[in-house]
Amino acid sequence: MKPSETRTLLFASIGGALEFYDFVIFVFFTSVIARIFFPPYLPEWVRQVQSFGIFAAGYFARPLGGIVLAHFGDTRGRKRVFTASVFLMALPTLTIGLLPTFASVGIAAPLLLLLMRIVQGAALGGEIPGAWVFVAEHAANRKSGLAIGLLTSGLCTGLLLGSLTCNRA
Repeated sequence: MKPSETRTLLFASIGGALEFYDFVIFVFFTSVIARIFFPPYLPEWVRQVQSFGIFAAGYFARPLGGIVLAHFGDTRGRKRVFTASVFLMALPTLTIGLLPTFASVGIAAPLLLLLMRIVQGAALGGEIPGAWVFVAEHAANRKSGLAIGLLTSGLCTGLLLGSLTCNRA
């Protein structure tokens, strides 16, 4: 691979790892999220089921994000959409960290959390397939399989980092 192709692959892999980390770390901290964003008078198991439901909502938004962002990737350019999807992931991730708790704003807290998770899911749904296509288009002939495999290993690294973070907390 040429140095420019290697850089593209490296940045795409790091971006994918960070996006997957941002997306999946939620599930590792459901007990904390349940305590912060849901009413304390509910049983713990109900709050955790609600947290898992919000996590699942992000997964359900992925196909929609894939369809919408793939369309724009085809018509406006994959690099531009790839950059936008990273921003679409970073903004709700930051917002989730700044959200008020249930104790301070009531039912608005889990609703805002749900909205941010849907945006994250849509961003991830558009970023991953777009990254695969982008890397495959920019890889040298007969190296696209290797490039896509390396990108996918970057995604798995994000999952690993999320689970390691949880084990340290």
